[in-house]
Amino acid sequence: MLSYDERPSIYGSAAPTSRSGSAMDSIKQINGALKPSHHRHIWIITGPAGCGKSTIAQYLAENLSIPYIEGDEFHPAANIKKMSAGIPLTDADRWDWLVLLRQKAMERLSSGSSGVVLTCSALKRKYRDVIRIASYNDHDVLVHFVYLHADENVLLQRVKARQGHYMKDSMVKSQFKSLEEPADEERDVLGVDVSRSLTEVQRMALSRVQQVLADDS
Repeated sequence: MLSYDERPSIYGSAAPTSRSGSAMDSIKQINGALKPSHHRHIWIITGPAGCGKSTIAQYLAENLSIPYIEGDEFHPAANIKKMSAGIPLTDADRWDWLVLLRQKAMERLSSGSSGVVLTCSALKRKYRDVIRIASYNDHDVLVHFVYLHADENVLLQRVKARQGHYMKDSMVKSQFKSLEEPADEERDVLGVDVSRSLTEVQRMALSRVQQVLADDS
């Protein structure tokens, strides 16, 4: 798998080892508070099963004080039944779900929130493009993908350790087969290596997001 932390631009550098010198220290402030962003932001937390989408999404939402949407909760019963049986979803299974997630995110923004965090595997570029339509429909909205990546074996072990989750470890293998890693021209993607400790991953993800907000203020 590509080492995104060694890639330039959208993927940034390695995780900061402390708050000193991190993006969090460079945030523009007014009277101790973050300067308002010029745009409203949709943060899509993406990656294969086992990468920690829900955990990181909740952490970001709490620290940014914005709503959090768990994408899996909006899968129709037919999709959940297939995944529970270890049957990969087809493109047709996903289209309506992706459109619904985009609509739910826009509803949160329309209700007055400056941003929203949403979990969605978004394994293929065309899936990510469905969410990106939000920016085309409203130029005041920016869509970002926080891509959580790790070696397949790492994610397999994590899924095997889950208790009571419908996603089976076989789905990790099928998702890696379907995975289209973000290309260089997908400038709205922030890569985060989740093979590190949870604390490091949380710090890195928040740092990347805070830097984007700082640049937009």
